Amino acid sequence: MGEAERFDLVVIGAGPGGYVAAVRGTQLGMKVCCVDKDAKPGGVCQNVGCIPSKALLDSSEYLHLAREHFREHGVLLSEVKLDLRAMMARKERVVRELTDNVRTLLESNGVHLLWGTARLVGATRVEVTPGAPATGPVLLDSRFILLATGSEPVALPSAPWDGIRILTSTEALSLDSVPERLGVIGAGYIGLELGSLWQRLGSTVTILEAMSRIAPPADAQVGRALERALRKQGLVFRLGTKLIEARPAEEEVKVSIESDGGREDLAFDRLLVAVGRRPLTRGLGLEDVGVAVDSRTGHVRVDAQYRTSVPGIWAVGDLIAGPMLAHKASAEGIAAVECMAGLPGEVDYDCIPSAIYTSPEVAGVGLTEEQAKERSIPYCVGTYPFSGAGRARCLGRADGFAKVLAHGRSGRILGAHILGPRASDLIAECVLAMQLGGSAEDLAGTIHGHPTLSEAVHEAAAAVRRCSIYAPRP
Repeated sequence: MGEAERFDLVVIGAGPGGYVAAVRGTQLGMKVCCVDKDAKPGGVCQNVGCIPSKALLDSSEYLHLAREHFREHGVLLSEVKLDLRAMMARKERVVRELTDNVRTLLESNGVHLLWGTARLVGATRVEVTPGAPATGPVLLDSRFILLATGSEPVALPSAPWDGIRILTSTEALSLDSVPERLGVIGAGYIGLELGSLWQRLGSTVTILEAMSRIAPPADAQVGRALERALRKQGLVFRLGTKLIEARPAEEEVKVSIESDGGREDLAFDRLLVAVGRRPLTRGLGLEDVGVAVDSRTGHVRVDAQYRTSVPGIWAVGDLIAGPMLAHKASAEGIAAVECMAGLPGEVDYDCIPSAIYTSPEVAGVGLTEEQAKERSIPYCVGTYPFSGAGRARCLGRADGFAKVLAHGRSGRILGAHILGPRASDLIAECVLAMQLGGSAEDLAGTIHGHPTLSEAVHEAAAAVRRCSIYAPRP
């Protein structure tokens, strides 16, 4: 191993947190190296997560519309077929184009991109085992080190992955045929999205969930409405169900469950285990240099500026506490680098949106109604159905509603939740309103175009004026 190459900042991980942080570092005058174990930068999100799943979800929705809804629009097709190979090829093309864009972004900003596996060997030193086996380890020395290695799927001892019959989300995004019977363990956003995807493509999908509701983090009213919509589409939900064991057989997966006190045996062609993700810290050498980690959750402990317990080492994204969202990681990456440079970098965690890309979509920001009640916050709530929005009717996508929560005294928006078409896009104006400290009256007084989907949000904000009789009073 030769002499260490010197940098101002070494970023470990080229996902949404890492590559954004690396670019921000160069913008602030730093000499930056970004290390990633994958030859294609972009992290889990770009390669095997957000992007490929949304590409396939969009493709599957077109197929569903062609089969189920084109006729009512007067569009008649003699035959609608699925070409799964072509669909997967398009998904790979989208992924390739976006990972190429990340590489170009890094290189055009002067970031030194290094392919290899990184390990901390000191508070200022990183050892990289290059991905190209012909070369030896590389030693990097840096004033700052930013950990942004993301997360990995949580394993279930009762359902060990084999990559063939029992799958992670990675394999579930690359199947070469449509399983006749697909089982899904977990009714969180990954299970719901991939379950919806394969149900549209022709699978009979059964989702097993230990809790009594789907999409647990979502507003409960939204979650109940989403469950009704997905059941109507054909998804089967087994809630309050405990997995006892899953074992692959020759041509199927045998699954034993416990529900309502009784045991039952099921069989599927494929089983997706989607019970969450955990911080990816294996092999980083955290314990060798003394970086403190939460023993219960596995999260790296950081302060308000994203500094770990070891001076000079910082961490962001899925490695630290909070929702595992790509845009959260990006915001934290920028904030952390700005703090390194002596600037006031920060993230407003009350204004981070989330989304579930089913159909209808779900999106939310801020407090749910349940959280407002738990915290004894006086609130008012306004809702408006998409069935009352002309644009939604024209699209034939009138399921769902928009919901706005505002403080009972000040009227300031506490949260917003949307179930309906393009909810993931519509939530942005609610995020902006909250970021600026806006009230429901501000949102209601903002002129929205007609006919648009955003009118549902406007009307929900206006409905806050007629405060719910069920809301707690000041």
